Amino acid sequence: MIERFGPETALLLIDVQVGVNDLRHWGGPAGRRNNPAAEDMQRALLATFRDAALPVAFTVHDSREPDSPLRLSLPTGRQIPGLEPAGGDVVVIKHTNSGFVGTGLEVDLRRSRISRLVIAGFFTNMCVDTTVRMAGNLGFDTYTVGDACATINRVGLDGVDHDPEVVHDLSLASQNGEFCTVLSTQDVQRLTSADVAQLDRVQGNEPASPAPSDRTNTRIDV
Repeated sequence: MIERFGPETALLLIDVQVGVNDLRHWGGPAGRRNNPAAEDMQRALLATFRDAALPVAFTVHDSREPDSPLRLSLPTGRQIPGLEPAGGDVVVIKHTNSGFVGTGLEVDLRRSRISRLVIAGFFTNMCVDTTVRMAGNLGFDTYTVGDACATINRVGLDGVDHDPEVVHDLSLASQNGEFCTVLSTQDVQRLTSADVAQLDRVQGNEPASPAPSDRTNTRIDV
């Protein structure tokens, strides 16, 4: 069973900025992205948390790389429409992959008595992954919303162009059962109103964590 998400639970949206869709920058001449519905899922999560009066936090990426579209001085650094912070939200500007490095995110969350994080955003295998891993290691009860994340293709050292869906799926598989529990948007929406007996929390690195081979019993709908 996973217990209901209450005031100790924050939605953390990672780098939901216009520049994530500059696919040539991120994936090269054949740049492409998976999960075109990610923004709609993120908006649905945001609406759910707002309606339930639950905390919301954002990371905003301001890259040190001169050619990055995720620079706040550029139009592509703006928030994706419908995913803007509101008054009272926790908002941190970051310059590296992790939302916790060089920011006040952990302090802000602890001061707000937040111990559980529901994480979504861009990119699944980059800033989402790094932030999820650190959140789990810092002791937060951490959940990645798989269908509210997306990523781009990656070209390997051997020149093989790996499809974004494969990169996305492997990233979620690596996170689930070790650093977090992966859920769907629908799962999260249910959990804002009630405990859900059909879902299992499988986060590792805890005294009661199951063996790695037993951490695959959570349904991952992406």
